[in-house]
Amino acid sequence: MKIAVLSGKGGTGKTLVSVNLAAAAKESIYIDCDVEEPNGHLFFKPEDIQSEDISIKIPSVDGKLCNGCRTCVEFCKFNALAYIKNQLIIFDEVCHSCGGCVLFCPEKALMEKEKIIGEIQRGTSENTTVITGILNTGEASGIPIIKKLLSHTSADKELTFIDCPPGSACIVMESIKGADYCILVAEPTLFAVHNLNMVYELVKLFDKPHGVILNKCLGEESPAEKFCIENSTKIIGRIPFDNELGKLNSNALISVRESQKYRGIFSSLLKTVTKEVQHETITDP
Repeated sequence: MKIAVLSGKGGTGKTLVSVNLAAAAKESIYIDCDVEEPNGHLFFKPEDIQSEDISIKIPSVDGKLCNGCRTCVEFCKFNALAYIKNQLIIFDEVCHSCGGCVLFCPEKALMEKEKIIGEIQRGTSENTTVITGILNTGEASGIPIIKKLLSHTSADKELTFIDCPPGSACIVMESIKGADYCILVAEPTLFAVHNLNMVYELVKLFDKPHGVILNKCLGEESPAEKFCIENSTKIIGRIPFDNELGKLNSNALISVRESQKYRGIFSSLLKTVTKEVQHETITDP
């Protein structure tokens, strides 16, 4: 059972929700796909960490074979290649590793080499396996790391929470591809409606079952709640605006492990989410 947690922007409580739902489960996997700025590990503080470098293939040129035909330069839509002063220049930082330049080179002057773009760290924190992707600064795309991260979600019986990057870019799309259910986290404000709509349109595009958790609720109807009603989107939970929760979160503490009150709230949310996933599985096998 793979549950993706996403939001239209950072700071809405996406990691708060995914971390605490994972910790509330009897046994779970937490995967941090926000590879540009992962922070779930700050809460879990995993032990027995094992690291794995993630690499991509980028082109390398044999200057003796290159005749300056510029076929590769014309092919590359990312401007990662340029022929300057009788020399082919390769800009690794903008290469997207498609391999097309190597295939199209008529002189076979291009070959591929490995380049490390980041790493995956795997550890444990009580009942949770914590898997974190880390993209090196300046790299063009974290998708290769996300693909590797999600290869750890093959077991159907394991409850897996995917902490997605914020927004609705291609790295978010990659994060939710294999998800059984998507949780959209939003604040109950007018500004939040725009961000909620972004991820709402995304999960509709991917035809993913989904529900909304409203964070920082003040006990009154909000624009975000009105949006859900107008779009027939189920609100599966509400998290109250609370100083105690804010302090726990700002101190990188997992609320369900520190407070019986919040263990009750997130355990209830977890039951609701799992029922929603099971219902979708039965109605749409």
